Amino acid sequence: MHLKGYLVKAVLFDFDGTLTRPGILDFNLIRRTIKCPENKTILEYIDSLQDLGIKQEAIACLDKIEYQAAGKSLPNRYAQTLIRWIKLQGLPVGILTRNSRASVLRALENFDTIDPDIFDLILTRDDPMAPKPSGDGVLYFANHLGLDPGQVLMVGDYLFDIEAGSAAGTLTALLDPDSRDVLKEAVCDFRMFGLEDLQMIIREGLPLGSGKLPNEMLKTYLSQFDFEDPSVLINPGVGEDIAAVEISGNDVLVLKSDPITFATDAIGRYSVLVNANDIATSGAVPRWFLTTLLLPPGITPSCVRQIMNELFDVSKQLNITLCGGHTEITDAVTRPVVVGMMTGTVHRRDLIDKKQMAQGDCVLLTKGVAVEGTAIIAREFGTLLRQKGMSCEDIAAGCGFLEQLSILEEARLAARNRLATAMHDVTEGGLATALEELSIAGGHAIAVDMDKIPVFNQTKRICELLGLDPLGLIGSGSLLICCSSADCSLLIQQICAAGIDVAEIGRVLGPGTGIKASKGGQSLSWPRFEVDEITRLF
Repeated sequence: MHLKGYLVKAVLFDFDGTLTRPGILDFNLIRRTIKCPENKTILEYIDSLQDLGIKQEAIACLDKIEYQAAGKSLPNRYAQTLIRWIKLQGLPVGILTRNSRASVLRALENFDTIDPDIFDLILTRDDPMAPKPSGDGVLYFANHLGLDPGQVLMVGDYLFDIEAGSAAGTLTALLDPDSRDVLKEAVCDFRMFGLEDLQMIIREGLPLGSGKLPNEMLKTYLSQFDFEDPSVLINPGVGEDIAAVEISGNDVLVLKSDPITFATDAIGRYSVLVNANDIATSGAVPRWFLTTLLLPPGITPSCVRQIMNELFDVSKQLNITLCGGHTEITDAVTRPVVVGMMTGTVHRRDLIDKKQMAQGDCVLLTKGVAVEGTAIIAREFGTLLRQKGMSCEDIAAGCGFLEQLSILEEARLAARNRLATAMHDVTEGGLATALEELSIAGGHAIAVDMDKIPVFNQTKRICELLGLDPLGLIGSGSLLICCSSADCSLLIQQICAAGIDVAEIGRVLGPGTGIKASKGGQSLSWPRFEVDEITRLF
């Protein structure tokens, strides 16, 4: 497997045996008919013939047998689905083959969901600019598309295909479902047992959008590592806000790192609160904070001082010690980025692990969805919102949501007397992503009544004007709490008494993962967001 990072911008396929099922074309019949020796390849033998008449007869024989076989050929398993998926990713697709153009077009007539027009380029032995097995045909394909050959993936089922790709400097993927002896020594970037393996290879070479790494990728990457340190009580995983390390018989050190990348106004405040929130979801008290400030060239010293003052002031308000970090001006960023690292402590018996959630638990949500997203958009895009008709009063109210980003108080109440079985704060990807993460980390499916999800009027108005979905909008300031049904009323009462809104939005189901949503008593699909809705504005 190719271990280095790579970028795929186009895919070039061999045809016979790769996109079609292998074994249809009888090469032995061709050899016998044209008297090709065993130690020579067919095309190279024909090319070596000196008698023009014999050469033309050999070509005609090859064309005839090949065309007849093409009429009987069938698409390889998963080939059509794969090609349609590749095109949906916006990638060009080509064919480079030793077969004739007529036989390729005849074989494609047996494909029922794709036709020749889906390919950006088809290069056959009839094209003098694309000889094979040399890399010239591969280079022609790359040059035709204006691509660096290193961004092209060459896919084939034989040594010629891999050699051609390697000679041109492309990535190479060998289709070898039967582990053939002749291919054991082939040097390729990827080796596949079936075309379905190619989808993940291509996905790993596609540019990612802004935001968190998709959960399925994070889960795959983390699964390859062994976490064997027995002092680590909560290991990395999808939906895990923190790491927890046992430092003595009774004390646990809770650690968290999170960057602020969207906001520029009050970025210091966001950084402290977002990191402290995650610490609090474990039942711990946030205590020490370090930050790395990455600042773009051209920023003024007064702006740097403002960020530092915010970090210090907010930390002090929350009894957190700002105890170090790093500050750097770099063209690696175009706007300020603050990477925070928060630590806290909790008694071992009071550590809240999401795996403690149980079937029948109530699922509560404090405040409402997209608290942070509402604050960021109101503060960063106030002029745009006014132009679209939002009142100054509502914009000002949205800006004020910045004061609601902390979930420390409701987390403290939920952790007190161990009322909460699990907690998860809503961050990037909004409530939609947070509930999925909670389900994965806790190992239980969750039922959600969408009619009970609270949405602030200002949030609803902003999302309507900008075409955003509040369920996918970044949401620090809201806390998901799981608690037993016996404790639910008491916990709701305590949180409300502290002046914090809270709503019961669902129940924990049996072991498994996933969200079962309903609205108006009818089941519906739970929305998924590859990236946070706010990235559409930045």
